[in-house]
Amino acid sequence: MNDKVKNIRFNYKLWIETHDGKNILGDGKWQLLRDIEETGSLKYAMEKNGWTYRKTWDNLKKIEDNLGFPIIQTTRGGCDGGCTSLTDEGKRIVEIFNKFHEEYDRLFREMSNRICNELLDDNQ
Repeated sequence: MNDKVKNIRFNYKLWIETHDGKNILGDGKWQLLRDIEETGSLKYAMEKNGWTYRKTWDNLKKIEDNLGFPIIQTTRGGCDGGCTSLTDEGKRIVEIFNKFHEEYDRLFREMSNRICNELLDDNQ
């Protein structure tokens, strides 16, 4: 059996794009939005994802420009510090990605395992 074949796997990423193929939002930015929603902190979310402030802010603004509506809302700091949260539309996008992954990740794993097993069987 070929050891290289044993070490392969299939993977996928989900993203939303415009009709002309321009990327709007994918799994990485979905994770960022989930982290913002969970913590209420843009700073924590971008640090967790290894993004700079400028890159993160630019990405969020591009997403909003492409979608045509805001996905985050911010509250300026004070003695308690600022807060970042998702708008209702931003929460809906996170829900859509969550549902997709809940339903399709398991199916994808099953299908890719079956295909990898078939590939292994063919190489024996």
